[in-house]
Amino acid sequence: MLEGKVVVVTGAGGGIGRDLALACAAQGAKVVVNDIGTSTTGEGSDAGPAQKVVEEIKAAGGQAAANTDSVSDAASAERIVNSAVDTFGRIDGVINNAGILRDRFFHKMSLDEWDAVIKVHLYGSYYMSRAAANHFKEQNSGALVHMTSTSGLIGNLGQANYSAAKLALTALSKSIALDMAKFNVRSNCIAPFAWSRMIGSIPTDTPEQQARVAKIQQMTPNKIAPLAVYLLSDQANDVNAQVFTVRNNEIFLMSQPRPLRSVHRGEGWTPEAVAEHAMPALKRSFVPLERSGDVFSWDPI
Repeated sequence: MLEGKVVVVTGAGGGIGRDLALACAAQGAKVVVNDIGTSTTGEGSDAGPAQKVVEEIKAAGGQAAANTDSVSDAASAERIVNSAVDTFGRIDGVINNAGILRDRFFHKMSLDEWDAVIKVHLYGSYYMSRAAANHFKEQNSGALVHMTSTSGLIGNLGQANYSAAKLALTALSKSIALDMAKFNVRSNCIAPFAWSRMIGSIPTDTPEQQARVAKIQQMTPNKIAPLAVYLLSDQANDVNAQVFTVRNNEIFLMSQPRPLRSVHRGEGWTPEAVAEHAMPALKRSFVPLERSGDVFSWDPI
């Protein structure tokens, strides 16, 4: 499905990114495997993970090149995109997958923990998309796939930085889709459920936590790849500005904010009228204070 296309996959040295890169290559794409080789919290660097995935792709008969630039810097992201053009002659798709975690309850979160996560997930996706945009515009084609999360779409404990970045990423994707549609450029999001190194630090101190981790471990990263490959392909030309979730063998189309319920008063509102009329009427449609696990409460299929 991707024969002749050139695709960049960020954060592709392991986990979901590795499987995305391998799947793109298996479907005929030439792949730039980007990974700076940091820890899950963003420290250090190692060229090994990206090169190892490149070698896997080449061993299977595909074409790939490694890149170790960081997505969190605009000039560096530009180099990632240019590496695709310089090596393979063009760029047709970007999967914004790179990410780190700095989990902390909101009232304990440091400025550095906030900034680092926003920089990689949100700024990094913007920088990569912006670097690819002119190439896409000139060739009148291109596709972006952004990895979001139900931590942002629904909510989760101890992840204000990550949740904020991931929900903002869905808005970024929608804006790109609106602005670039006239150039035949598409932008979609996937919220993946999968066991990977990045969520391997989930505590397992209680039987409930152990049971939760056991369920997540069923959801391997390669389950995410088929949808991502499809979204990059020409067969998805009419799929734009959507948000999907993949959970093992399930694919969900996620809702996007729309009006739920309204009230009005011909004479306008006072604070007292809001309390007496508006809130009692609207409360029946309030969104509950739920976490991702509360909404996806059944076992993976």
